[in-house]
Amino acid sequence: MYDAIMTDSALPPNQQLVRGDRWPIVGERHPGEIDSPWSLEFCGCVASSPTFSLDEIRAMPQETRQIDVHCVTRWSKPAMSFTGVRLRDLLHDSETPIWTDEANFVSFVARSERNHSTSLPLSEMLELDPIIALQAEGKPLATENGGPMRMVVPGKYFYKSVKWIRRIEFLKEERLGYWESEAGYHNGADPWREERYMASTLTKQEALRVIESRDFREKDLRGIHAAHRDLSGLKATDALLRDADFQSCNLQRAELRDANLSNANLQGADLREACLADADLEGADLSGADLRGCDLRGASLFGATFCQFDSGATPRLTAKFDSKTQLDVASLDALVEDQKAFVLKAIESSGSD
Repeated sequence: MYDAIMTDSALPPNQQLVRGDRWPIVGERHPGEIDSPWSLEFCGCVASSPTFSLDEIRAMPQETRQIDVHCVTRWSKPAMSFTGVRLRDLLHDSETPIWTDEANFVSFVARSERNHSTSLPLSEMLELDPIIALQAEGKPLATENGGPMRMVVPGKYFYKSVKWIRRIEFLKEERLGYWESEAGYHNGADPWREERYMASTLTKQEALRVIESRDFREKDLRGIHAAHRDLSGLKATDALLRDADFQSCNLQRAELRDANLSNANLQGADLREACLADADLEGADLSGADLRGCDLRGASLFGATFCQFDSGATPRLTAKFDSKTQLDVASLDALVEDQKAFVLKAIESSGSD
């Protein structure tokens, strides 16, 4: 009845396989300054400061490489074909590196509304051998996927591969990027170690006080541990709850509209009549959750899990739905195929009860 999630040794822990030609769009969809010419500049601790136009990069020798894409929101697309220019080839002038001895880190800066950036130690960048990608799967990069050129850094969660690359800076000291400094993403970004988020900055006493208040509205509570608690009627509109642990919580009638619950553990939670409209549930684990009467309209569900599968493709630890569960087509389409099939079957069955 259902296609089982692929269990592949090449898939990092707790990742789901995206099948076929799907490539979920995460983050901003359009770059900033769309009318100015595209170029890539190098600056910082450098002996020279070259700038390459997009046409110059397109004219350079191209390399096609199969690279596994692992998104922090728990979906993976193994062996994607990327074509572009090795960063190493842009960093050497007559066999001499352009950076100086002071350089220890490399920052990649995007042409985006938020000036997204991320960084790597120089030694790690050289080891990983990233490319400036111009094509994916044999076609020019679509704008929403980072076109006309983006970084592709193998071996890291994909937020280390910034879209719309415009500048590469060599730094003496590390400068955390947007996702790491603003959103709490782990700077290591190793998918095999599940380095998704930094630990919560709350002390246990602070966490206990805010949990007892049942008022999370607009608070940054990433990674908060609230498993097995009675949080019925919780007020959490616009709360930042990435990587939060709500396993087996009573969240009946909770107000979670517009909350960021990416990678949250909601396994076995009671979410009857809760409002999750327009919430970010990317990578969230909702397997075994009670979603009867829950409002999920407009929720982002890339990588979300509503049930687990054994080796025989039989669903287990399944979420509960009823005719009052509200879930729109666009949200359903974001799910991987086996999760979507399960949810559609569960909703259909609940409507015939």
